Amino acid sequence: MSKIKNNHIFTSESVSEGHPDKICDQISDAILDECIKLDPLSRVACETLTTTNLVVNAGEITCKYWDEINPEVLARKVVDQIGYNNDELKFSSQSFEYINRIHSQSKDISQGVTEGEGVDKEQGAGDQGMMFGYADNSTSEFMPAPIAFSHRLLDELQKLRKDNSIPYLRPDSKSQVSVRYQNGIPVEIDSIVISHQTNENISLNQIQKDMTSVAKEVLHSTGLITPNTKFIINPTGRFVIGGPHGDAGLTGRKIIVDTYGGVGSHGGGAFSGKDPSKVDRSAAYYARYAAKNIVASGLADKCEIQVAYAIGISEPLSINVDTFGTSSVDEKNISEMLASSEIFDFKPSNLIDDLQLLHPFGWCYQDTASYGHFGRDKFPWEKTDKIDQIVNALE
Repeated sequence: MSKIKNNHIFTSESVSEGHPDKICDQISDAILDECIKLDPLSRVACETLTTTNLVVNAGEITCKYWDEINPEVLARKVVDQIGYNNDELKFSSQSFEYINRIHSQSKDISQGVTEGEGVDKEQGAGDQGMMFGYADNSTSEFMPAPIAFSHRLLDELQKLRKDNSIPYLRPDSKSQVSVRYQNGIPVEIDSIVISHQTNENISLNQIQKDMTSVAKEVLHSTGLITPNTKFIINPTGRFVIGGPHGDAGLTGRKIIVDTYGGVGSHGGGAFSGKDPSKVDRSAAYYARYAAKNIVASGLADKCEIQVAYAIGISEPLSINVDTFGTSSVDEKNISEMLASSEIFDFKPSNLIDDLQLLHPFGWCYQDTASYGHFGRDKFPWEKTDKIDQIVNALE
């Protein structure tokens, strides 16, 4: 479902775990996972850069057991898991150069996010800013169709690459899906673009045949592929040089892929490499949690929530709701429900506890760093366990 009401085509893209920027996100989050596992109160802001056979880590980390953590080992493990383990790719887990420039968190920031140390004696927000959460009912994931479909394609292709079903595939790839809407409802997939890195000496015809077959199989169940759907595969004609050798990568550079594909709004901050005290990550998760439960309750077809904070202050400065005219109840009532904190409490300490963000179980932050932070049931912000409370409060 698109927020645009007139008839139109909306496009979103996804990138694979082997994309240079996503390599960086995964390394940053793998370091975060290790810190939180050893010290749940770690403060982590970890950035990663990659280019030809080079990984650089920088940022600020305060962790009681930092001396026991080897970020280089974690980086090499992530790169190997992705599939960069061949020197022919000019980026290999065994041979890349590694540089570490991580240091401890500023004490000025720390006092504002540590309970009892700042001006606000409760745990304050880790930074100022605004965050958004979005959900709609156009897909089973409660996500906009273009981004959901783009993720599905690459998730399947990485499985086929790793189990050697399509042996010529290399790790780097991108997808893009354009969906035609009428009255805000998806009615047809207009085009599908897949650009996938491959080995040498594979014919373009073979690549196009295989990628088209996978796309049709993955998205057949949507009922939106028609005889008019266009399949555009490796449109430059060749994609052999890829990964960090083809393009440098940075943490946090795929924030639209990470969220709603441009349908839902996005705040100013990226997610990966940040511990939950950074509300640009944790509050975005919580806003998604609230928006998804509102839509799943049947009270609106789509819902976007904005929340804003000041650094060191626990109470949100504002909470806004927009259902784009699809709500069966007055939006004012939804806003009042959120502001009351009775069902959803947006104070940093509460949302961290509510989603168990310091004690991941059955998931880890590295899992979020590929194929979207939203739309997969393994994450706690995807639960729809507040429906009854919402319905009782608003009906």
